[in-house]
Amino acid sequence: MRKNVWSARIVPLALAAVFVGGLSATMAAPAQARTETKASAQASAQTSAQASARVTDAYYLRFNKGSVTNSRLELVKRTPGRDKVIKTYKAGSGQVKNTCAVGKGWLPNAGASKPYAVQWHRKNFDGIINGFVIKISDRKCHNGTKCTELFIHSEMKPNGKQGTIESERWTNSGPNDYYSNGCIKLNPTNIKDLFKRLDRVGWPKKMYVVN
Repeated sequence: MRKNVWSARIVPLALAAVFVGGLSATMAAPAQARTETKASAQASAQTSAQASARVTDAYYLRFNKGSVTNSRLELVKRTPGRDKVIKTYKAGSGQVKNTCAVGKGWLPNAGASKPYAVQWHRKNFDGIINGFVIKISDRKCHNGTKCTELFIHSEMKPNGKQGTIESERWTNSGPNDYYSNGCIKLNPTNIKDLFKRLDRVGWPKKMYVVN
């Protein structure tokens, strides 16, 4: 689970409170991220400006829940009749299927009447989650518990490369890397591929969650 909605244009300090693999964080107190370098801040601002100019309704994201470590994130194009799935990525979400379990539950469903909003994205995010990051809107589960600080992310350094600590190193050694604190987790190769495709065709405004 995650908290607080951040503006894509505020880059000096990034605040994040998430579980990333073996890292622990709380719902109530986001951790203060490291100060971004000048170059990182400039790159982030450029990314934000490009993103705002390339938002489109022609595509959307759909998270199809299977299990917490083996679900699917789909990039879908709107077409007459039946929409076309352009690309499918293996993804994880949470640690248990209870959508109201604070810090452990996977994403609540979101249908056509009220999808998640895709709020912003960065390629050089510097926080407890790093690198290629997509922010999606808050959501209440069925009992009214609010799920906040929700992201699509992976495990990497702020520059997109692999590090040595657990939160920055994807090992592919079993399902553990796909566990999260309620976010959507992709492996580094897949999230970079998703960014590449969306930079080309335009960034969607919406994400649906189904199972």
